[in-house]
Amino acid sequence: MNIRKSILVRVYLAFGLMVFGALAVFAKLLHLQYVDGKEWKAIADSLTIQERVVEAARGNIFSNDGSLLATSVPEYEIRFDAMAIPVEHNDVFNLKVDSLAIKLAGFFKDKSSRQYLNLLKDARSKKQRYVLIKRGVSHQDLKVLKTFPLMRAFREGRTRFSSSMVSVRQNKRILPFTNLAARTIGYKNDEYRVGLEGAYGDYIEGKSGAQMMQRIAGGVWVPLNREVEVAPVDGSDIIATIDVNMQDMAQRALGKQMKISNADEGCVVLMEVATGEVRAIANVTKDTDGEYREKFNYAIAQAADPGSTFKLASFLAALDDGLIDTNTMVDVGNGTYKVPSHTIRDSHAPKKSMMTAKEGFEVSSNVAITKLINLKYGDNPSKFTSKLHSWGLNEPLGLQIPGEGKPVVKTPKNKSWSKLSLVQMAYGYELLLTPLQTLVLYNGVANDGKMVAPLFVKEIRHLGNTVEKFEARVINKEMASKSAITKMQRMLEGVMTEGTGKKLASPLYTSAGKTGTAQMADNARGYRQRRYQSSFAGYFPAENPKYSMIVVIRNPRNGYYGGSVAGPVFKELADMVYANDLSLHGSFAKRNVNVAGVKTPLTLGGSKEASTKVYEALGFTSYNWNSIAQGAVTDTSKKGVPFIEVSVREGVVPNVVGMGLIDALYTMENAGFKSQVDGKGKVISQSLVPGEKLKIGTNVALQLN
Repeated sequence: MNIRKSILVRVYLAFGLMVFGALAVFAKLLHLQYVDGKEWKAIADSLTIQERVVEAARGNIFSNDGSLLATSVPEYEIRFDAMAIPVEHNDVFNLKVDSLAIKLAGFFKDKSSRQYLNLLKDARSKKQRYVLIKRGVSHQDLKVLKTFPLMRAFREGRTRFSSSMVSVRQNKRILPFTNLAARTIGYKNDEYRVGLEGAYGDYIEGKSGAQMMQRIAGGVWVPLNREVEVAPVDGSDIIATIDVNMQDMAQRALGKQMKISNADEGCVVLMEVATGEVRAIANVTKDTDGEYREKFNYAIAQAADPGSTFKLASFLAALDDGLIDTNTMVDVGNGTYKVPSHTIRDSHAPKKSMMTAKEGFEVSSNVAITKLINLKYGDNPSKFTSKLHSWGLNEPLGLQIPGEGKPVVKTPKNKSWSKLSLVQMAYGYELLLTPLQTLVLYNGVANDGKMVAPLFVKEIRHLGNTVEKFEARVINKEMASKSAITKMQRMLEGVMTEGTGKKLASPLYTSAGKTGTAQMADNARGYRQRRYQSSFAGYFPAENPKYSMIVVIRNPRNGYYGGSVAGPVFKELADMVYANDLSLHGSFAKRNVNVAGVKTPLTLGGSKEASTKVYEALGFTSYNWNSIAQGAVTDTSKKGVPFIEVSVREGVVPNVVGMGLIDALYTMENAGFKSQVDGKGKVISQSLVPGEKLKIGTNVALQLN
């Protein structure tokens, strides 16, 4: 083979290999395009296009009185699509972008108009379609933004242009009353379910929607379409039993006493007796900076020795078993009682050595109750503990919100049972109850022996329609005989009239309750640290109970007895509830008003129309207004109520004699005069003659007495 032929063979071989390679590549391309094309396209789309979850608006939580306790408000992330106006219409973009920059700068006040202009033009030059303008924009602000140039669809000549604004909705959870019942309202996240938000999250959350999103340069995900593919379904609403006004009263009363007593932590729960509906629940903790905040729900979660408030259970058990009566005598001696390896002492030396069981309860004698229980149940302690278990005190209440502390009411079968256990349990030690579990016991006595579980949610609604209703769950229909319950009620009332709660009684309504003081165990140190828990549990009005309440304050440093530390919270809250709940007052016709025939007090001056309405509601009549005002009529008997009507004209001196200071100042100022005041009470004289026309701004001296 010559050289020329050899070279040609090599060239043809190389060319053939190249052609074969080209054909192989072309064949592979065809295979990828027509055989594996769908598979690879799906893989590519999965990397650049995904279905993203659109969060549903969470349902609202309403209070018993219809107030919003928790709600979701929409917030928007505002983005700018710089290519919404096609490139061939640059003149339109440039014509309007300056105005948009000025509008954005004036509205948000976070950048200058020049900075916004540079941002928008730079996005246009880089063909960016998802430029961040602002986060956390409210719905009201969004509506304003939609009126700005380029941020709304518009027509220029015959051409219609779409909006350059892309808004991404997000839901923000807010509490309109900020910290009011915040722990009970709760929250829910990936780790914790707290309060109503956590317990009813499945109802509140609704059903999420879906929207197709595309990943663009920089790893940013943008909506593929302006509208969502699957619309979210908003969550259901929760109707709670909390009353906003009562909750506010409870938090203020507890917070005030916590500061006075310089305590570490405390709680108060107010509950309706018949329904078990919790109207208020407040918990506070002393933070590291000395301020009191709601950080933990002690009322439902903290199980501890209840102390003397548990004496109710001990006395009721003995009464129901027929082992004692209210007049059963007990020898308390000098206020000490020696038991194996321990001496039980009363907090104060008794005024007499022999007292009835009722008297022992009223003065909260430790010796009286431990002696009686040890004497009556010493040979058969199981009878005592079985009675406690029959009331369900050893079982959780099964609350509607999570986190309930586990109660411990042991029996002689427990390994920790000792010869001391029976007497210790008799006055509230060697057992664990949460404040709410203790309150259920007292509420049962107030409810004539019917124990009901506390209720925090009464209804679930969706779009205004009832999904589910909740009613009180009966724990025990008859916890004790009617006779035992009645005697226990009289003993609780005696505490308020004759015993440790005497200073807490109100002259306006009756109440029943029990003070409690317990020494707090400090882990391994036991009871050596002298730290106390002060408590008060009771109900009101005593003759027809509507509300029950418990107050627990732990480790107070300014006093520690239940009556002086926890008691004031009970009284203040009960007073405020009584003043605001007119159903507790009965009808005005039944009330003893002016029973002695004393004249109805002369009222202050003001609006005749408004006052007449008030008098009619109170059952009074009004008459002879002008005559009485001039002193011509002096009869102010129950047949009629005198009143001075005041008309105000600018520049004319009004007659404010008989008014209180606030009304007098208001009237004079409306007439255009400046008041100088001397004294207290109501106005008895004024320096300017009523009806006289004077220059506006003239000074008038008012004498009060």
